[in-house]
Amino acid sequence: MAATSTPPESPEVAMIRVRRNLRYYLDQGFYYLTMAFALAIAITLVWIVIQIGLTAIPAITQFGLGFLTSTTWDPVQNIYGILPQIYGTLVSAIIALVVAVPLGLGIAIFLSEDFLPTYVTTPIAFAIELLAAIPSVVIGLWGIFILIPFLRPFYTFVHRYLGWIPLFGTEPRGNSLLTLGLVLAFMILPLITSISRQTLVSLPPYLRQGAMALGATRWETILRVLIPAGFSGIVGSIMLALGRAMGETMAAAMLVGNSNRINISLLEPGSTIASLIASQFGEAGRDQVAALLYAGLVLMILSLIVNILAEIIIKKFQNVER
Repeated sequence: MAATSTPPESPEVAMIRVRRNLRYYLDQGFYYLTMAFALAIAITLVWIVIQIGLTAIPAITQFGLGFLTSTTWDPVQNIYGILPQIYGTLVSAIIALVVAVPLGLGIAIFLSEDFLPTYVTTPIAFAIELLAAIPSVVIGLWGIFILIPFLRPFYTFVHRYLGWIPLFGTEPRGNSLLTLGLVLAFMILPLITSISRQTLVSLPPYLRQGAMALGATRWETILRVLIPAGFSGIVGSIMLALGRAMGETMAAAMLVGNSNRINISLLEPGSTIASLIASQFGEAGRDQVAALLYAGLVLMILSLIVNILAEIIIKKFQNVER
């Protein structure tokens, strides 16, 4: 019995098979390429942490966890502690969030919900995103020569009538945690606005249409439907902005006053971890460099904690949305 031979493959079928194989290999190549990039980023991050940790080992072994609770920074006697810097970093970042989150979210709603024609909102959105491109040293100079003189009468007024509150209990000075917090709010505002706006714009249209069909007003739709639906993206923008505020260097060094004390009053000078590193690293000796890198390692851990919390919150609300 003669063996049956397969019919020859037509050119069209052969071309389809070649294209299918090519598409498969391209997809696999892109997959492994992106995986390699992701692993390279993770490896780079681990390498940075290891290098900083190795350089900071002398300070870590000498001061231990007491480095986090000590208020003394004395390069002459090689005694170091960064509790005032941790306090200043957290307080200035919180001030920035208190100011920037309502403004950023409000602007995002205004730009995404067509309160004005597109030819008006588009230039506004473009101008806000351009604010993120301003160098921090320029913003620091703006804060010194323009913002501080502008705010001085306001600070005087607040101290005069609200001085009984410990937060405003001292005579106002130019450089202070409050000034730095306001400048940081200006710096993180574009980040919150841009990401929140993109989140609201990307929501499915049927959410708006369904809410309107059920009789909801525009503001009821925004507050009860759109913001809860896009809450994970909004929280992500806030956490990214918090990380930016905590790590800001040049503006902090120029505006915070670099006072190594914990002051309850927001009108007093303070210090942050980033400003400490920026102001002292250039002339630091070997032991001081180790202490500064130890402080940098603490700042990285704080930023990592912020990002972990953001990821937990985002996943929680994403699961609720499903």
